[in-house]
Amino acid sequence: MKSTRAIGRVPVREVRPRVECGSRPAKAVVGEAFQVTATVFREGQDAVAANVLLKGPDGRRGPWTPMRELAPGTDLWGAEVTPDAMGRWTYTVEAWSDPVTTWRRHAEIKIPAGIDTGLVLEEGGQLYERAAARVPKGPGRTLLREAAKRLLDDSLPVASRLAGALTPEVDEVLARYPLRELLTASQPLPLL
Repeated sequence: MKSTRAIGRVPVREVRPRVECGSRPAKAVVGEAFQVTATVFREGQDAVAANVLLKGPDGRRGPWTPMRELAPGTDLWGAEVTPDAMGRWTYTVEAWSDPVTTWRRHAEIKIPAGIDTGLVLEEGGQLYERAAARVPKGPGRTLLREAAKRLLDDSLPVASRLAGALTPEVDEVLARYPLRELLTASQPLPLL
């Protein structure tokens, strides 16, 4: 009996390379990058993000590699990954709803227009608190908590509250430890 895989709220479809529907391994060269692509989308206007996760021949999970949308509006995402040892690998594409990017898009529109400013900043503060809770203890967590505190501080000017959440340092922490909701993973595909 053929097993079926449920499609999550953020579908991951058409993962490539895929040889004979995933029954045979794709081939790569040690130390040479190859591209993994997938169609990733979500109903509605919320932002999505994706990554590729390699699993080595020894069973260890490698670091995940962020994917980017290859052509805006096409839902086609891709990333280059590089196996570093000979053997049988697997690769999986993970996709999720990205609430922080969704919030930032809303904030960029609503705050300059003066629409629901207090509510937008409060939502951002709560999101950043949730994101900080998922970051390991250390400077990254502290930085996100400070950004959340600033977003929630009604005594500061609106522009200052928002600016504290959009710094390159905050971006770096969020890129490394994204707040991932509605995570969906493709089936692992073989790589030789």
